[in-house]
Amino acid sequence: MDDLQHGHGKESWTDGSVYEGEYLAGKKHGRGLYSWNDGSKYNGDWQENKIKGLGTYTWLDGRQYEGEWVDNNMDGIGVYTWQDGRQYRGEYKDDKKHGYGIYTWSDGRMYSGHWCRGKQHGLGTYSVPGQSTKCGLWEEGKRIEWFDED
Repeated sequence: MDDLQHGHGKESWTDGSVYEGEYLAGKKHGRGLYSWNDGSKYNGDWQENKIKGLGTYTWLDGRQYEGEWVDNNMDGIGVYTWQDGRQYRGEYKDDKKHGYGIYTWSDGRMYSGHWCRGKQHGLGTYSVPGQSTKCGLWEEGKRIEWFDED
């Protein structure tokens, strides 16, 4: 194999980053844990040196994404949580909320609906605890109109 890493191994870099996991033909491939020197970590699937498949990325500030990845980007179904209690559950495309998803604020407010390139876009509902749910239309993150409850 020309002295290429193969199987389970551990690799460290001078900047303090560390990878421990599976290799195939010298590339990160299979399950592995990568710890960056800034304290961020990714634990999950790798394919040919890229984050691809299912995995969890945790940032130093406590944010976390658990879900599907394609070519180092959040892509597919996932859950993103913030340290303050906010959470997004839904679809991603190229590292952005895209498709259907539910965003919940730490105070319990919730938007449930469609997203496009990281912004609310299309039909959705907005609810506040203790109040009735409103249906509306959003474009590029801005609410355009509320619909009557008739």
